[in-house]
Amino acid sequence: MTTRKLWIGFILVMVISFGVLGYYGWEIYREAPPIPEKVVTTEGEVIMTASDIKDGQNIWQSVGGQQVGTIWGHGAYQAPDWNADWLHREAVFILNQWAKADFGKSYDNLGNEQQAMLQSRLEKELRTNTHNFDNGVLTISPVRAEAFRELSRHYEGLFMDDPSKADLRDAYSIPANSIKTEDRMFKMNAFFFWTTWSTITQRPGSEITYTNNWPPDELVGNKPTSSLILWTGFSVIILLAGIGLMVWFYASRKEDEREGAPEENPLMAVPQTPSMKATIKYFWVVTALILVQILMGVITAHYGVEGQGFYGIPLAEILPYSVTRTWHIQLAIFWIATSWLATGLYLAPAISGKEPKFQRLGVNILFGALLVIVVGSLLGQWMGVMQKLNLVDNFWFGHQGYEYVDLGRFWQIFLFAGLFIWLFLMGRALLPALKNQKENRHLLIMFLIASVAIASFYGAGLMWGRQTHLALAEYWRWWVVHLWVEGFFEVFATVAIAFFFVRMRLIQASLATITVLLSTVIFLSGGILGTFHHLYFTGTPTAVMAIGASFSALEVVPLVLMGYEAYHNLGLSKAKEWVRVYRWPIYFFVAVAFWNFLGAGIFGFLINPPIALYYMQGLNTTPVHGHTALFGVYGMLGMGLMLFVLREMDLKVKWNEKPIKIAFWSINIGLLLMVLISVLPVGLAQTWASVKHGLWYARSAEFLQTPTMETLRWLRAIGDTIFAIGVLFLAWFVFGLKGGWSIKKDK
Repeated sequence: MTTRKLWIGFILVMVISFGVLGYYGWEIYREAPPIPEKVVTTEGEVIMTASDIKDGQNIWQSVGGQQVGTIWGHGAYQAPDWNADWLHREAVFILNQWAKADFGKSYDNLGNEQQAMLQSRLEKELRTNTHNFDNGVLTISPVRAEAFRELSRHYEGLFMDDPSKADLRDAYSIPANSIKTEDRMFKMNAFFFWTTWSTITQRPGSEITYTNNWPPDELVGNKPTSSLILWTGFSVIILLAGIGLMVWFYASRKEDEREGAPEENPLMAVPQTPSMKATIKYFWVVTALILVQILMGVITAHYGVEGQGFYGIPLAEILPYSVTRTWHIQLAIFWIATSWLATGLYLAPAISGKEPKFQRLGVNILFGALLVIVVGSLLGQWMGVMQKLNLVDNFWFGHQGYEYVDLGRFWQIFLFAGLFIWLFLMGRALLPALKNQKENRHLLIMFLIASVAIASFYGAGLMWGRQTHLALAEYWRWWVVHLWVEGFFEVFATVAIAFFFVRMRLIQASLATITVLLSTVIFLSGGILGTFHHLYFTGTPTAVMAIGASFSALEVVPLVLMGYEAYHNLGLSKAKEWVRVYRWPIYFFVAVAFWNFLGAGIFGFLINPPIALYYMQGLNTTPVHGHTALFGVYGMLGMGLMLFVLREMDLKVKWNEKPIKIAFWSINIGLLLMVLISVLPVGLAQTWASVKHGLWYARSAEFLQTPTMETLRWLRAIGDTIFAIGVLFLAWFVFGLKGGWSIKKDK
């Protein structure tokens, strides 16, 4: 396959995919669940207004948002999904009110025929769309208004300081007085009501709710739709067809000729420019952030079994669950991105052989800016959750409440500007190479495209405002999480790895170019439109489910051949004796291939098909995929890139490899055990409960606090401990390169 054909394929994939993505973004805007101007009873009583609902969304964000339970299935796994919980409680309350009024008994004490009659009446009550699209008024019955008041009292007691809710607060890891005033609590309840109303109310002219009948709860008639089942089957067919075509393609390819590896390391004589040397401090910060991130992960996981304490210490009083989980995720993004950005800053002058004027100063300024962003955003998130900011200030400087993009808008803009500073530094350093290196030109262009995408696609996080409709905010949020984090960073990393091997003359530039372009085309063919698999149940039309199911299946196709990549990288590590000095960085790349297959491939497809995600969304099957894909793939890649750069910075010294060997195996074994003996069994048990009883039960304290589930969550400590030991050895090794204990002394 020629380079020209691959470039044409790349351009077509980008243009067509983003065209479809943009068109259905407009459809989501048009068909999103309406926010009523006011909610009134049939008797004319005003229950809430649009302003209450929108302010309630901001209040929910300020206490942690998606870091405290979930809304529409997105967020944390410790507290309930508030929509599933509200919906079931509302249904039970209304059924009991009717049962007492009509039969003088509670609903549970009625006969089957009487229960069936009331349940049919309930479905009609809840599923009928009574929103007037002309004047924006939503009309509800008096009994539903009474249910709203009853549930409001329950959640007020939970989020404020009702002593009778103390045990439930511990089960959910929600500190007392998380919400400080009754007015704020009323508005957050209004937001809970509206998001739940969207899950049970049918779209105009349809028998399907705004969230495609999610969450599952047969009591209210929320069952899988026919479209959901149809597109699940279609996605499996597409997966099998894609795998078949991919295997045929690889089998039909002739092995490209490669020159033998040189006898000596060609990089031994390459000078280290001042800006290349200046990137060392980035990797020190990366290592420090990994340590803090793992510590936050340990605390967050422990809250799952002790509620609000850490081995008896009431730590949640100053570091509540929503803060530790926010920091755990945010720090992962920070250190992985920092590692990759620093790798780019190191590679750019190394590739061109030119050091632009003031390049080192630019690298240092960017480093200072990144430190300010990290510290400032984390502090702002803490202040937001602790309710020390008003709603406007919280949006700008505190906690936005959206998972992975929790940092305040000011810090988002600051980071966006920092990425363009990085792009400027990259571009000016690579420009001489673009002019002079004909052999590497296509690879360099791909490197620049990936760099531009990294800088620009983070801007999707600026596309929503303080009170933007939740369905639209979710659409743009996944542009950042899926396209920025999982998409173009992967393209950048693929190019960066190719340049490492090309510079070492282990592979030819022409072969590297074809491989990178082919990998990018295949990955983005499914990856861009596969973004929609996150949006099945977030107030989107059915077409989004169809596209997401089909193209997310294609995302898995290239991952089935990760063994080929692993084998190839292992072969490179044994090419010549001198290559052995790069053995552990290459081993981390081998681990990336393994976790790509297992974490992104198997565990990703476990939850991606619509029928699977219908029952699994918001359960612990999601962090199975999250940990093994985010840390297993991107984290390992970040570590591998860091070690490659650190190795190249001083090729004359010999490493004491024992700590890095322990780190490599401990991190990988610990991650595997964490998932297989704890998180995955918990998620599968929850799936059974979701199918049998409904999502409300799978996420309830009643189910998760059983002895069996408690034991499964405690078992996570085994994998976590091994994993943490590995991270400590990694930090010991990295800092030891400066301190001297990671370098072998000549005898």
